[in-house]
Amino acid sequence: MEQVGKETLKDKTAKGIFWGGMSNGLQQLLNLLFGIFLGRLLSPSDYGMVGMLTIFSLIASSLQESGFTAALANKKEITHRELNAVFWFSISVSGTLYILLFCCAPLIADFYHTPELTALARYQFIGFFISSLGTAQFAKIYHDMKVKQRTIATFTALCISGVIGVTLAFLGFSYWGIATQNICYIAITTTFFWHFSGWRPTWRFDFTPIREMFGFSCRLLATNVFTHINNNVFSVVLGKFFNGQAVGYYNQGSKWSTMGHSLVVGMLNSVAQPVLAQVRDNGERQYRVFRKMFRFTALVAFPAMFGLSAVAEELITILITDKWMESAYILRILSVGGAFLPLASLYGNLLISRGRSNLYMWNTVSLGLLQLLALVVLYPYGLRTMLFAHVCLNVGWLAVWHGFARKEVQLQSGELLRDLLEFAATAALTMGAATLVGDSVANLYLRFAAKALTALILYPALVMLTRQREVLKEALHFLLSKRSTGH
Repeated sequence: MEQVGKETLKDKTAKGIFWGGMSNGLQQLLNLLFGIFLGRLLSPSDYGMVGMLTIFSLIASSLQESGFTAALANKKEITHRELNAVFWFSISVSGTLYILLFCCAPLIADFYHTPELTALARYQFIGFFISSLGTAQFAKIYHDMKVKQRTIATFTALCISGVIGVTLAFLGFSYWGIATQNICYIAITTTFFWHFSGWRPTWRFDFTPIREMFGFSCRLLATNVFTHINNNVFSVVLGKFFNGQAVGYYNQGSKWSTMGHSLVVGMLNSVAQPVLAQVRDNGERQYRVFRKMFRFTALVAFPAMFGLSAVAEELITILITDKWMESAYILRILSVGGAFLPLASLYGNLLISRGRSNLYMWNTVSLGLLQLLALVVLYPYGLRTMLFAHVCLNVGWLAVWHGFARKEVQLQSGELLRDLLEFAATAALTMGAATLVGDSVANLYLRFAAKALTALILYPALVMLTRQREVLKEALHFLLSKRSTGH
């Protein structure tokens, strides 16, 4: 068995998935808790103000990071010289970008016809500059698969920043509270990354490693930029052609959907690329590792996201009141598409592990351009038509991801398709039955409980009747063994 440090690759992968799952589970739980308070205290327009600026912050963050985290993770060993170059490069780029966006803030406000955005933009954009101070430190933690340390960092940051955001919202600071919460979260996680990485920069400005890595990382940079465009183009289109309230409704529905699929994506992303990179010299073994991840992802993603879609109306009403009811339909549609996003992410990690960041880039860029084109063409027909097209493109593009990955690794298309269809059909059948049971109950709270209880009982029972029961057994065995050993 191949060794990674003192642990086998299998052990390190299992531990990474365990801590990645715990990290993302805690994150989503805290996001849920603080989201309830903020949803009740703030209006759709407040969320819309911050949402209209999000795409600018995310693109700026991608530019300052420039794909170097993944480039470093793909190396067997990383040196101080490489980390130091990434550190100073990230700070230089982010400082320049902040100055440019500070000056362009009035233009952004004019684009959305919202003068208040000028001051908010200049404040909110501070976040991506703070983030640049920890890019190299995070890259080292990611490379070393220190998922437990990342869990501690994100959990602490979420707790502190969440309390700050809720307090400011309660005191009447509206959208300023959300912006402050985001900045505090970034500042705290960056501080922890410095602590846990154990690495410190030196005053030596040698950017030679940047040039050496840029051929690989620039493709990931373009990919990340288009990913953010793809994920946030709705906010731009709605802010431009509709209003801030529409952006708020969409962002609220999108936020709850993202909580769901991010739980699975984050769990796997903690280890997927480093682990797949470790076995890239053995194509057959890499496929076996990939398929195990694929089946586990399908086992979790389909019931989680289809279930979220089934209880969307009850969840929104119970947690953040019916003033957000327009978000329930958005959540229902996005959750169906969100079930396929973790699988697409896994294909992306496979391509990156093979050094094919160019394929990863062109796939993401092409999808992003199609999404943008579809929204611009379809916005006169309303939000629901736009949502439907958005989801269909994301689901259909999974076949494109598979086609390119199959050229790199001898993937068994029939096996993977059966895995996908069996888990998707089982989850859909479960949620259909849960909806029928729930719709017979008049009380809102009892209806939610009936749907959830039916799904929790029926899904594992149906899985045990299929050939995929071994995946469920393996997952349960791992969780029980972790519990018994206290890891």
